[in-house]
Amino acid sequence: MSSDFLNALAELEREKGIDKSVLIDAIETALVSAYKKNYGTAQDVRVEVDPDSGVFKVYAKKTVVETVRDDTTEISLKDAQKINIAYEPGDVVELEVTPSSFGRIAAQTAKQVVVHRLREAERNVIYDKFIEREGEVMTGIIHRVDKGSVLLEIDGVECIMPAAECIPGERYNVNDRIKVYIMEVRKTTKGPQVIVSRTHPYLLKRLFEIEVPEIMQNIVHIKSIAREAGSRTKIAVHSDDENVDPVGSCVGQKGSRIDRVVAELGNEKIDVIPWSPDPIEFIANALRPAKVLMVQINESEKAAKVVVPDYQLSLAIGREGQNARLAAKLTGWKIDIKSQSQIEAALFDNQDETKDNDFDSFDVDMMDMDNDYIDSMDTFAIDNDSGANSDS
Repeated sequence: MSSDFLNALAELEREKGIDKSVLIDAIETALVSAYKKNYGTAQDVRVEVDPDSGVFKVYAKKTVVETVRDDTTEISLKDAQKINIAYEPGDVVELEVTPSSFGRIAAQTAKQVVVHRLREAERNVIYDKFIEREGEVMTGIIHRVDKGSVLLEIDGVECIMPAAECIPGERYNVNDRIKVYIMEVRKTTKGPQVIVSRTHPYLLKRLFEIEVPEIMQNIVHIKSIAREAGSRTKIAVHSDDENVDPVGSCVGQKGSRIDRVVAELGNEKIDVIPWSPDPIEFIANALRPAKVLMVQINESEKAAKVVVPDYQLSLAIGREGQNARLAAKLTGWKIDIKSQSQIEAALFDNQDETKDNDFDSFDVDMMDMDNDYIDSMDTFAIDNDSGANSDS
Protein backbone atom coordinates (compact mmCIF):
# COMPACT_ATOMS: atom_id res chain seq x y z
CA MET A 1 0.00 0.00 0.00
CA SER A 2 1.60 3.25 -1.14
CA SER A 3 2.59 6.14 1.06
CA ASP A 4 0.34 8.33 -1.13
CA PHE A 5 -2.63 6.31 -0.02
CA LEU A 6 -1.70 6.72 3.65
CA ASN A 7 -1.26 10.44 3.07
CA ALA A 8 -4.76 10.51 1.63
CA LEU A 9 -6.05 8.85 4.79
CA ALA A 10 -4.30 11.48 6.89
CA GLU A 11 -5.87 14.21 4.74
CA LEU A 12 -9.32 12.71 5.28
CA GLU A 13 -8.68 12.73 8.99
CA ARG A 14 -7.85 16.43 8.91
CA GLU A 15 -10.66 17.52 6.59
CA LYS A 16 -13.48 15.18 7.63
CA GLY A 17 -12.59 14.56 11.25
CA ILE A 18 -12.45 10.79 10.66
CA ASP A 19 -9.89 8.98 12.75
CA LYS A 20 -7.19 7.42 10.56
CA SER A 21 -7.10 4.37 12.82
CA VAL A 22 -10.80 3.76 12.12
CA LEU A 23 -10.10 3.59 8.39
CA ILE A 24 -7.10 1.31 8.83
CA ASP A 25 -9.14 -1.05 11.02
CA ALA A 26 -11.81 -1.19 8.31
CA ILE A 27 -9.18 -1.88 5.62
CA GLU A 28 -7.69 -4.71 7.68
CA THR A 29 -11.12 -6.31 8.09
CA ALA A 30 -11.84 -6.05 4.35
CA LEU A 31 -8.44 -7.48 3.41
CA VAL A 32 -9.20 -10.59 5.46
CA SER A 33 -12.33 -11.16 3.36
CA ALA A 34 -10.46 -10.41 0.14
CA TYR A 35 -7.70 -12.86 1.03
CA LYS A 36 -10.15 -15.69 1.76
CA LYS A 37 -12.15 -14.95 -1.41
CA ASN A 38 -9.17 -14.79 -3.78
CA TYR A 39 -7.13 -17.61 -2.32
CA GLY A 40 -9.97 -19.97 -1.48
CA THR A 41 -8.84 -20.72 2.02
CA ALA A 42 -10.70 -21.48 5.21
CA GLN A 43 -7.77 -20.35 7.31
CA ASP A 44 -8.37 -18.11 10.28
CA VAL A 45 -6.30 -15.12 9.21
CA ARG A 46 -5.51 -11.63 10.41
CA VAL A 47 -4.22 -8.70 8.35
CA GLU A 48 -2.00 -6.06 9.86
CA VAL A 49 -1.36 -2.71 8.19
CA ASP A 50 1.52 -0.58 9.41
CA PRO A 51 0.00 2.92 9.83
CA ASP A 52 3.34 4.60 9.14
CA SER A 53 4.73 2.67 6.17
CA GLY A 54 1.58 1.18 4.67
CA VAL A 55 3.14 -2.26 4.59
CA PHE A 56 0.62 -5.02 5.20
CA LYS A 57 1.08 -8.63 6.28
CA VAL A 58 -1.29 -11.58 6.42
CA TYR A 59 -1.07 -13.91 9.39
CA ALA A 60 -2.70 -17.33 9.62
CA LYS A 61 -3.79 -18.51 13.07
CA LYS A 62 -3.09 -22.18 13.80
CA THR A 63 -3.67 -24.26 16.91
CA VAL A 64 -0.78 -26.34 18.29
CA VAL A 65 -1.64 -30.08 18.34
CA GLU A 66 0.21 -33.37 18.82
CA THR A 67 -1.15 -34.82 15.59
CA VAL A 68 -2.20 -32.59 12.67
CA ARG A 69 -5.52 -33.49 11.04
CA ASP A 70 -6.15 -30.18 9.19
CA ASP A 71 -3.06 -28.25 8.19
CA THR A 72 -5.10 -25.12 7.38
CA THR A 73 -6.01 -24.63 11.01
CA GLU A 74 -3.47 -26.75 12.93
CA ILE A 75 0.29 -26.97 13.41
CA SER A 76 2.25 -29.79 14.98
CA LEU A 77 3.87 -29.29 18.36
CA LYS A 78 7.26 -30.09 16.79
CA ASP A 79 6.95 -27.35 14.13
CA ALA A 80 5.56 -24.86 16.64
CA GLN A 81 8.49 -25.37 19.00
CA LYS A 82 10.87 -24.62 16.12
CA ILE A 83 9.39 -21.13 16.23
CA ASN A 84 9.28 -20.87 20.02
CA ILE A 85 10.23 -23.64 22.41
CA ALA A 86 7.62 -22.39 24.88
CA TYR A 87 4.62 -23.43 22.72
CA GLU A 88 2.42 -26.18 24.13
CA PRO A 89 -0.64 -28.07 22.76
CA GLY A 90 -3.68 -25.76 22.66
CA ASP A 91 -1.66 -22.60 22.06
CA VAL A 92 -2.32 -20.49 18.96
CA VAL A 93 0.53 -19.68 16.61
CA GLU A 94 0.43 -16.87 14.04
CA LEU A 95 2.32 -17.54 10.80
CA GLU A 96 2.87 -14.97 8.08
CA VAL A 97 1.27 -16.16 4.83
CA THR A 98 1.30 -12.95 2.76
CA PRO A 99 1.04 -13.87 -0.96
CA SER A 100 3.41 -12.04 -3.30
CA SER A 101 0.49 -11.29 -5.67
CA PHE A 102 -1.73 -9.83 -3.00
CA GLY A 103 -0.63 -6.21 -3.44
CA ARG A 104 -2.93 -5.27 -6.34
CA ILE A 105 -5.92 -6.95 -4.71
CA ALA A 106 -5.16 -5.21 -1.46
CA ALA A 107 -5.02 -1.78 -3.11
CA GLN A 108 -8.37 -2.22 -4.85
CA THR A 109 -10.01 -3.55 -1.72
CA ALA A 110 -8.62 -0.73 0.37
CA LYS A 111 -10.08 1.90 -1.97
CA GLN A 112 -13.52 0.28 -1.90
CA VAL A 113 -13.45 0.05 1.87
CA VAL A 114 -12.37 3.63 2.31
CA VAL A 115 -15.25 4.91 0.19
CA HIS A 116 -17.78 2.85 2.13
CA ARG A 117 -16.32 3.45 5.57
CA LEU A 118 -15.77 7.11 4.81
CA ARG A 119 -19.49 7.51 4.23
CA GLU A 120 -20.26 5.50 7.35
CA ALA A 121 -17.74 7.32 9.51
CA GLU A 122 -18.99 10.70 8.31
CA ARG A 123 -22.48 9.67 9.35
CA ASN A 124 -21.22 8.70 12.79
CA VAL A 125 -19.37 11.98 13.15
CA ILE A 126 -22.55 13.88 12.28
CA TYR A 127 -24.62 11.77 14.67
CA ASP A 128 -22.16 12.19 17.55
CA LYS A 129 -21.94 15.92 16.90
CA PHE A 130 -25.69 16.54 16.91
CA ILE A 131 -26.71 14.06 19.59
CA GLU A 132 -24.69 16.21 21.98
CA ARG A 133 -26.61 19.29 20.80
CA GLU A 134 -30.04 17.71 21.21
CA GLY A 135 -32.17 20.08 23.27
CA GLU A 136 -30.20 23.16 22.22
CA VAL A 137 -30.99 26.08 19.93
CA MET A 138 -28.91 26.51 16.78
CA THR A 139 -29.05 28.81 13.78
CA GLY A 140 -29.71 27.31 10.36
CA ILE A 141 -29.91 28.57 6.78
CA ILE A 142 -33.00 27.56 4.82
CA HIS A 143 -32.19 25.58 1.66
CA ARG A 144 -35.63 24.73 0.39
CA VAL A 145 -39.26 24.25 1.34
CA ASP A 146 -40.82 20.97 0.27
CA LYS A 147 -44.48 20.10 0.83
CA GLY A 148 -44.66 22.13 4.00
CA SER A 149 -41.42 20.79 5.45
CA VAL A 150 -38.35 23.02 5.62
CA LEU A 151 -34.84 21.76 4.83
CA LEU A 152 -32.06 23.83 6.33
CA GLU A 153 -28.33 23.58 6.82
CA ILE A 154 -26.71 23.73 10.24
CA ASP A 155 -22.92 23.51 10.42
CA GLY A 156 -22.80 21.94 6.97
CA VAL A 157 -25.42 19.29 7.77
CA GLU A 158 -28.89 19.18 6.22
CA CYS A 159 -31.62 19.14 8.86
CA ILE A 160 -35.36 18.79 8.45
CA MET A 161 -38.16 20.72 10.08
CA PRO A 162 -41.40 18.78 9.48
CA ALA A 163 -44.56 20.71 8.69
CA ALA A 164 -45.89 19.96 12.18
CA GLU A 165 -42.85 21.70 13.70
CA CYS A 166 -43.23 24.86 11.60
CA ILE A 167 -44.94 27.88 13.14
CA PRO A 168 -48.38 28.28 11.52
CA GLY A 169 -48.42 31.25 9.17
CA GLU A 170 -44.67 31.86 9.34
CA ARG A 171 -43.02 32.41 5.96
CA TYR A 172 -39.83 30.50 5.19
CA ASN A 173 -37.65 31.84 2.39
CA VAL A 174 -34.53 30.28 0.89
CA ASN A 175 -31.31 31.64 2.47
CA ASP A 176 -33.17 33.01 5.52
CA ARG A 177 -31.34 32.45 8.81
CA ILE A 178 -33.57 31.15 11.62
CA LYS A 179 -33.09 29.78 15.10
CA VAL A 180 -34.42 26.25 15.65
CA TYR A 181 -34.61 23.77 18.50
CA ILE A 182 -32.71 20.48 17.98
CA MET A 183 -35.58 18.20 18.85
CA GLU A 184 -34.34 14.73 17.89
CA VAL A 185 -31.38 13.01 16.22
CA ARG A 186 -32.22 9.66 14.63
CA LYS A 187 -30.04 6.92 13.13
CA THR A 188 -31.43 5.70 9.80
CA THR A 189 -30.16 3.46 6.99
CA LYS A 190 -29.50 6.61 4.97
CA GLY A 191 -27.54 8.22 7.77
CA PRO A 192 -28.40 10.40 10.74
CA GLN A 193 -31.55 12.50 10.50
CA VAL A 194 -31.66 15.72 12.50
CA ILE A 195 -35.19 16.88 13.34
CA VAL A 196 -35.58 20.54 14.33
CA SER A 197 -38.54 22.56 15.54
CA ARG A 198 -39.84 26.12 15.72
CA THR A 199 -42.94 25.17 17.75
CA HIS A 200 -41.37 23.31 20.67
CA PRO A 201 -41.91 25.05 24.04
CA TYR A 202 -38.24 24.58 24.86
CA LEU A 203 -37.27 26.77 21.91
CA LEU A 204 -38.83 29.64 23.81
CA LYS A 205 -37.12 28.53 27.02
CA ARG A 206 -33.70 28.47 25.36
CA LEU A 207 -34.29 31.89 23.78
CA PHE A 208 -35.06 33.35 27.20
CA GLU A 209 -31.90 31.72 28.57
CA ILE A 210 -29.93 33.52 25.86
CA GLU A 211 -31.55 36.90 26.51
CA VAL A 212 -31.89 36.80 30.30
CA PRO A 213 -28.59 36.39 32.23
CA GLU A 214 -30.48 35.80 35.48
CA ILE A 215 -31.91 32.58 34.01
CA MET A 216 -28.48 31.30 32.96
CA GLN A 217 -27.18 32.16 36.42
CA ASN A 218 -30.07 30.22 38.06
CA ILE A 219 -31.30 33.35 39.80
CA VAL A 220 -34.57 33.23 37.88
CA HIS A 221 -36.20 29.88 37.09
CA ILE A 222 -38.66 29.03 34.34
CA LYS A 223 -41.22 26.84 36.11
CA SER A 224 -43.60 26.02 33.25
CA ILE A 225 -44.48 26.98 29.68
CA ALA A 226 -47.76 26.77 27.77
CA ARG A 227 -47.39 27.55 24.10
CA GLU A 228 -49.58 27.75 21.02
CA ALA A 229 -46.85 28.50 18.51
CA GLY A 230 -47.34 31.53 16.31
CA SER A 231 -50.14 32.87 18.43
CA ARG A 232 -49.56 33.12 22.16
CA THR A 233 -47.44 31.73 24.99
CA LYS A 234 -47.61 31.90 28.76
CA ILE A 235 -44.44 31.38 30.77
CA ALA A 236 -44.30 31.11 34.58
CA VAL A 237 -41.13 32.36 36.29
CA HIS A 238 -39.89 32.45 39.88
CA SER A 239 -36.88 33.54 41.92
CA ASP A 240 -35.82 32.41 45.38
CA ASP A 241 -34.17 35.80 45.84
CA GLU A 242 -36.72 38.23 47.26
CA ASN A 243 -34.72 41.15 45.86
CA VAL A 244 -35.12 39.91 42.29
CA ASP A 245 -38.24 40.54 40.23
CA PRO A 246 -38.42 37.45 37.99
CA VAL A 247 -41.00 38.95 35.65
CA GLY A 248 -39.10 42.22 35.30
CA SER A 249 -35.87 40.31 34.64
CA CYS A 250 -37.50 38.50 31.71
CA VAL A 251 -39.21 41.57 30.31
CA GLY A 252 -36.14 43.81 30.56
CA GLN A 253 -35.92 47.57 30.58
CA LYS A 254 -38.69 48.95 28.39
CA GLY A 255 -39.35 45.40 27.20
CA SER A 256 -35.92 45.09 25.57
CA ARG A 257 -35.34 41.44 26.46
CA ILE A 258 -38.76 40.03 25.73
CA ASP A 259 -39.00 42.06 22.52
CA ARG A 260 -36.00 40.20 21.09
CA VAL A 261 -37.62 36.86 21.85
CA VAL A 262 -40.93 38.02 20.38
CA ALA A 263 -39.17 39.22 17.22
CA GLU A 264 -37.37 35.88 16.79
CA LEU A 265 -40.72 34.07 16.99
CA GLY A 266 -42.48 36.25 14.43
CA ASN A 267 -44.21 38.56 16.95
CA GLU A 268 -45.77 35.73 18.92
CA LYS A 269 -47.48 37.21 22.01
CA ILE A 270 -45.78 36.20 25.26
CA ASP A 271 -47.26 36.61 28.75
CA VAL A 272 -44.73 36.36 31.58
CA ILE A 273 -46.50 35.17 34.72
CA PRO A 274 -45.22 35.08 38.32
CA TRP A 275 -45.23 31.47 39.53
CA SER A 276 -46.49 30.66 43.02
CA PRO A 277 -46.40 27.46 45.09
CA ASP A 278 -49.97 28.33 46.12
CA PRO A 279 -52.19 26.88 43.35
CA ILE A 280 -54.93 29.44 44.03
CA GLU A 281 -52.59 32.37 43.50
CA PHE A 282 -50.89 30.65 40.56
CA ILE A 283 -54.20 29.99 38.79
CA ALA A 284 -55.27 33.60 39.30
CA ASN A 285 -51.96 34.83 37.90
CA ALA A 286 -52.16 32.45 34.95
CA LEU A 287 -55.47 33.96 33.82
CA ARG A 288 -53.97 37.42 33.42
CA PRO A 289 -54.65 39.94 31.99
CA ALA A 290 -58.13 39.10 33.34
CA LYS A 291 -58.94 40.06 36.94
CA VAL A 292 -60.01 37.21 39.21
CA LEU A 293 -62.43 37.61 42.13
CA MET A 294 -62.20 34.13 43.56
CA VAL A 295 -60.59 30.74 42.99
CA GLN A 296 -62.06 27.57 44.46
CA ILE A 297 -60.01 24.36 44.12
CA ASN A 298 -60.57 20.64 44.47
CA GLU A 299 -57.12 19.21 45.10
CA SER A 300 -58.17 15.56 44.76
CA GLU A 301 -59.38 16.18 41.20
CA LYS A 302 -56.91 18.99 40.53
CA ALA A 303 -59.80 21.11 39.32
CA ALA A 304 -60.56 24.76 39.96
CA LYS A 305 -63.57 27.07 39.68
CA VAL A 306 -62.78 30.68 38.99
CA VAL A 307 -65.09 33.67 39.38
CA VAL A 308 -64.42 36.84 37.41
CA PRO A 309 -66.35 40.12 37.01
CA ASP A 310 -68.91 40.04 34.23
CA TYR A 311 -66.97 42.48 32.08
CA GLN A 312 -63.83 40.30 32.41
CA LEU A 313 -65.42 36.97 31.39
CA SER A 314 -64.55 37.15 27.69
CA LEU A 315 -61.03 38.33 28.53
CA ALA A 316 -60.52 35.47 31.00
CA ILE A 317 -61.70 32.88 28.49
CA GLY A 318 -59.92 34.50 25.56
CA ARG A 319 -60.51 34.21 21.84
CA GLU A 320 -61.70 30.68 21.11
CA GLY A 321 -60.89 29.82 24.73
CA GLN A 322 -57.16 30.39 24.28
CA ASN A 323 -56.45 32.28 27.52
CA ALA A 324 -58.23 29.69 29.66
CA ARG A 325 -56.65 26.83 27.71
CA LEU A 326 -53.12 28.19 28.12
CA ALA A 327 -53.73 28.89 31.82
CA ALA A 328 -54.82 25.27 32.31
CA LYS A 329 -51.71 23.98 30.51
CA LEU A 330 -49.45 26.32 32.45
CA THR A 331 -50.79 25.37 35.87
CA GLY A 332 -51.70 21.75 35.23
CA TRP A 333 -55.21 22.36 36.67
CA LYS A 334 -58.63 22.00 35.06
CA ILE A 335 -60.16 25.47 35.14
CA ASP A 336 -63.87 26.31 34.97
CA ILE A 337 -64.52 30.05 34.61
CA LYS A 338 -67.80 31.67 35.66
CA SER A 339 -68.89 35.31 35.74
CA GLN A 340 -70.00 36.90 38.99
CA SER A 341 -73.60 37.22 37.78
CA GLN A 342 -73.69 33.54 36.76
CA ILE A 343 -72.67 32.50 40.24
CA GLU A 344 -75.14 34.89 41.89
CA ALA A 345 -77.97 33.63 39.68
CA ALA A 346 -77.13 30.01 40.48
CA LEU A 347 -77.05 30.79 44.19
CA PHE A 348 -80.35 32.64 44.04
CA ASP A 349 -82.01 29.69 42.32
CA ASN A 350 -80.72 27.31 44.99
CA GLN A 351 -81.77 29.38 47.99
CA ASP A 352 -84.94 28.07 49.62
CA GLU A 353 -85.47 29.92 52.83
CA THR A 354 -82.47 32.05 53.63
CA LYS A 355 -81.74 35.29 51.76
CA ASP A 356 -78.40 35.70 53.46
CA ASN A 357 -75.82 36.72 50.84
CA ASP A 358 -72.74 37.00 53.03
CA PHE A 359 -69.57 35.29 51.78
CA ASP A 360 -69.78 32.27 54.10
CA SER A 361 -73.18 31.19 52.78
CA PHE A 362 -71.91 31.82 49.25
CA ASP A 363 -69.21 29.20 49.76
CA VAL A 364 -71.62 26.57 51.07
CA ASP A 365 -74.24 27.14 48.40
CA MET A 366 -71.63 27.05 45.63
CA MET A 367 -70.51 23.62 46.79
CA ASP A 368 -74.09 22.38 47.13
CA MET A 369 -75.07 23.35 43.63
CA ASP A 370 -72.30 21.30 41.95
CA ASN A 371 -72.07 17.65 42.91
CA ASP A 372 -68.90 17.22 40.89
CA TYR A 373 -67.01 19.15 43.53
CA ILE A 374 -67.08 17.04 46.68
CA ASP A 375 -65.57 16.94 50.15
CA SER A 376 -63.21 19.69 51.26
CA MET A 377 -62.63 22.63 48.90
CA ASP A 378 -60.44 25.61 49.68
CA THR A 379 -61.77 29.06 48.83
CA PHE A 380 -59.69 32.17 48.45
CA ALA A 381 -60.58 35.73 47.43
CA ILE A 382 -58.02 37.40 45.18
CA ASP A 383 -57.39 41.12 45.41
CA ASN A 384 -55.96 41.81 41.96
CA ASP A 385 -55.13 45.40 42.78
CA SER A 386 -52.67 44.27 45.45
CA GLY A 387 -50.75 41.93 43.12
CA ALA A 388 -47.87 42.97 40.86
CA ASN A 389 -48.89 43.72 37.33
CA SER A 390 -46.44 41.60 35.36
CA ASP A 391 -48.04 41.45 31.94
CA SER A 392 -45.88 42.83 29.21
